Amino acid sequence: MTDYFIGIDGGGTSCRAAVAASDGRILGRGRSGASNILTDPDTALRHIEEAARLALVEAGLAPDLLSKSSALLGVAGNNVGDAVSYVSARLPFQQAQIVSDGLIALQGAVGDADGAIAIVGTGTIFIARHHGNLHYLGGWGFQVGDLGGGARLGHAALQESLLAHDGIRPKSALTASILDEFGHDPTRVVDFARAAHPGEYGRYAPRVVQFAADGDPTALRLMSEAAKHVDDALDAIGDLTGGDGRLCLLGGLAHVYPAYLADRHRNRLAEPLADALTGAVALAVQAFQREAVGP
Repeated sequence: MTDYFIGIDGGGTSCRAAVAASDGRILGRGRSGASNILTDPDTALRHIEEAARLALVEAGLAPDLLSKSSALLGVAGNNVGDAVSYVSARLPFQQAQIVSDGLIALQGAVGDADGAIAIVGTGTIFIARHHGNLHYLGGWGFQVGDLGGGARLGHAALQESLLAHDGIRPKSALTASILDEFGHDPTRVVDFARAAHPGEYGRYAPRVVQFAADGDPTALRLMSEAAKHVDDALDAIGDLTGGDGRLCLLGGLAHVYPAYLADRHRNRLAEPLADALTGAVALAVQAFQREAVGP
């Protein structure tokens, strides 16, 4: 049986690792840099190993125990076969599994029980567990999905600014702020939008949130429209689960949306039990202890 279990929460900006004993008790944690297996798998591999070694060191264990440890990695892009095969073949662990970053977030938030999460950050995805079955809604990316996410919110703010510039929609403090940034030159907004990535649009989401808090009518309308998309997805989750279990909001906009959601969802919201890294450790223990014991 493996000596230690390692959970990995691999994100686009940082990679977190935790090492646990066979009872699931976390002994040490480590953090390193970006670990996106799709855009830069070699850098991701380096940072995954670095974070895991740092976790072992914090636990007072020898770093070379990596080769005797079992690891479960929660990362974006787990459904892209080429990326997973490339990374899996080069991991330093005795054995490893790669799952979605959403799955470890769900496990951390609701534990082994039924429940659901809405991850509302730059993009959006909704995940539920009901009677042991997993359901994923959304997460299709900025071009065709991610409704309610920060990138969509920022995109809408730029769009409203051009509509205000043209006199089609009323001007507001929000649209004036954005147009000021671009020198009141709509062609500069168009040039930005032509090459912008979701994260670049997402930089405008905090501005929408702040102006909405200040009562700006355009920002309030954008927040209400975005929240309606989240409400719709949560309704679908409720249809799948019968409204059973804990419902948690996660992600960079999680603290913002409760004020804008429908009462039927706001009244159900609960704090997550733990974070995604804790979820990764729990799933690692479950997966590899089961393999050791057998069916």
